[in-house]
Amino acid sequence: MRKREYRSMADINVTNLVDVVLVLLIIFMISAPLLQSGIEVDLPKTKTAALDEHAEGVVLTIDRKGGIFINDVWTTLDKFEGRLDRELRKINKSSVFLRADSLVAYGVVVDVIGRLKLMGIDELGLITTKEEDIAKKRR
Repeated sequence: MRKREYRSMADINVTNLVDVVLVLLIIFMISAPLLQSGIEVDLPKTKTAALDEHAEGVVLTIDRKGGIFINDVWTTLDKFEGRLDRELRKINKSSVFLRADSLVAYGVVVDVIGRLKLMGIDELGLITTKEEDIAKKRR
């Protein structure tokens, strides 16, 4: 009777690894745009929209209906100052970036800016969309 000989396999099968990596790549490609900002706002259009892209701060969003969001978390006006103060202490900064829909009533935006000034926040950035960027998106 003949004895079976087992030899070690020198080849590495990477097919399964490639499958997993491609699936992860597809998942990240789909989810990356969703991570930018969950609140949909139509920003006002300006000729220049200069903003330091590396600046850190709390993003304050006012949507079309007048809803106020602090870092994409909804809040009411009576709890606004407390929640904003907590978020600012978390990052140890006093910068706030305001994103307001272009159809929001002027009074709502002025009320929020007034509250920010009463809190002692002087570093306020208004986020807008550059007109050139809009023309490129239409093409």
